Amino acid sequence: MCGADRVERTLRLRAGARLALLLAVPFLLGASIAAPLFHDRIEGLDSTHLPRWRLWVALLGTLAATMGALFRRRRLVCETCHAGARTPIADRPGTGTTRRVVLRAVGAAGAAAAATVSGVAGVIVPNRGWVRIGRDVFGAKVETESEHPDPAWATSRIRSYRRLGRTNAMVSDISLGSGRIHNVDVPRALLERGVTYIDTSPDYSETGSERLLGEAMRGHRDEIFLATKFCRPTGHLPNDTPVKDIITEVEGSLSRLKTDHVDLIHIHSCDRVDRLMAPNIHEAFDRLKEQGKVRFLGVSTHTPNLEKVANTAIDSGRFDVMMLAYHFGMWPTFGHILEKAKQHDVGVVAMKTLKGAKHANLAEFRREADAYSQSAFRWVLSNPNVSCLVVSFWDPRHVDEYLAASGTALAPHDVARLEEYDRLVAGDYCQPHCGKCLDSCPHDLPINDVLRYRMYAKDYDWAEEGRSRYGALAKDASICIGCPAPCRGACPHGVPIRDAMLDAHRVLRA
Repeated sequence: MCGADRVERTLRLRAGARLALLLAVPFLLGASIAAPLFHDRIEGLDSTHLPRWRLWVALLGTLAATMGALFRRRRLVCETCHAGARTPIADRPGTGTTRRVVLRAVGAAGAAAAATVSGVAGVIVPNRGWVRIGRDVFGAKVETESEHPDPAWATSRIRSYRRLGRTNAMVSDISLGSGRIHNVDVPRALLERGVTYIDTSPDYSETGSERLLGEAMRGHRDEIFLATKFCRPTGHLPNDTPVKDIITEVEGSLSRLKTDHVDLIHIHSCDRVDRLMAPNIHEAFDRLKEQGKVRFLGVSTHTPNLEKVANTAIDSGRFDVMMLAYHFGMWPTFGHILEKAKQHDVGVVAMKTLKGAKHANLAEFRREADAYSQSAFRWVLSNPNVSCLVVSFWDPRHVDEYLAASGTALAPHDVARLEEYDRLVAGDYCQPHCGKCLDSCPHDLPINDVLRYRMYAKDYDWAEEGRSRYGALAKDASICIGCPAPCRGACPHGVPIRDAMLDAHRVLRA
C-alpha cells in the first residue's frame, strides 16, 4: 500500500470517528441538559421559572461540536498527500477554487444538519412518552353539543350524588370543569340544578375562570365541593418551590375565588413520582390544612406515566382523590387501578370522558349524535369505582344536554352507540395515548400532533387554531408527498397514516 493510500484510509477512519463524535455530543447534550427542560415545559411547570440556560448550554455545545468537527476536517484534508507532496486534495490538478468553496460549504451544512438532528433526537428520545400523547391533548376542545336538542333536556338537573372516597363528600355525578368557562350564567345555572363539585385551577385564569367562579359561588359556597391545583397562572409549581411561596400561590387562588378555603387541591398533570411526592409540596399542604385553607390532597394525572403515578399515590396513603382520564375504549387494562383506588377509599374523578367527540363531523352518525355525550357519560358512570366525572361547560346548551345523563343507567343502545362511533372513526381517529406509529416516520414528523390539528379544523370547528399550531411545526406533512410511506400499517387502530397526513396538509395549510 502506497503512502497516499495509507493516508486516504487514515483519513476515512478519522472522518468516521469525527462523524460519530459530531452525532454523539449533541445527542448527549440534548438528552442530559435540554430534555429535562422540555419535559418540565410539556408537563406544564411554571414557564417563568424554568432554567432556560439549559437550552443555551445545549445549543452552544452543539455549535462547538460542529465547529470542532469542521476544523478537524479541514486540518485532515490539508494533511493528505498526493504523489508525495503536501497538497490538499481539493488543490490537485483539475480542481479549482470554486469547487473547494462548494465542498466546504456542503460539508459545513451537512455537519450542522447532522448535529441539529442529533440534538433534537437527544431531547425527544427521553420524552418519547410525551411525544405519543402531546401536551396539547390536555387542552383539546373535545366537547360538543347536539344540533337538535331534545326539549325535555331543558328541565334536566342532577339526580345522583356519589361518595368521593374517604372525603365522605357526596358530589354530583356530573360536575363542572371550568377550563374554558367565560359566562357566569353557566356555573350559576349548574349550581341551581344541583351541581356540587367544581374543578378549577390558577392556570385557567387566562379565561378568568377563578374570578368568574368566585362570583358565581356567592351565597352557595357551603353547598360546593371546590377543587383547585398547586399552580400559578403561568404553570404548575416546581418541586423546589419554597413552602412559603406555595402557600402564597394557594392564598392567591382563595382570593380570586372569594373563599377562605378549598376542599381539594391537586398536584396537577403529574408525570413523575418525584413531583408527586415532593417534600415542599407536601409540607405546604400540611401547613395549609392546619390553617383550615385546604382539606384534602389529590393528584391529577393523564400522562405517559399515569399508571405508575396513580399506583404510587394510592400506596403512599397521602392522597384522598385522583382525577384520571377515562372514557369508553380507553385504558383497557386500567380497571385494576380503579379497583385498587376503591379498596383504599381513594375517590376517583373521571375526565376526558367525551373522547374525540368526532361525531360532530360524521354524517352517518348524525342520527345518533344527539345523545352521544349522554351515552359517553353513562358508560363512565356505570363503573361503581368512579365517584364523578368532570366535563368542561362553557355554553349554556351544555347545561341541558350534559345534565340529562345524570342518574340514568347505561343501556344496551348506549353501548351500541359508542361502538358505532368507534366503528365510524376506525381508521381515522388518532388515539391520544398510543404513539406506536412515531418511530416509523423517517422524517420524525409528529404524526399525532398533525392529526390532532386536523381534528381541530375538521371536527371541532376550530380551524384557525388547528392551522396556527400546524404552521408552527418545524416540519409539515408535505414531506409525505414523496415518501415511500414506511409508516404504512404502523397504526394499531387502522389509521392510513400517509393518506391522513396528506389530508391534514390539505386542510391545514394556510
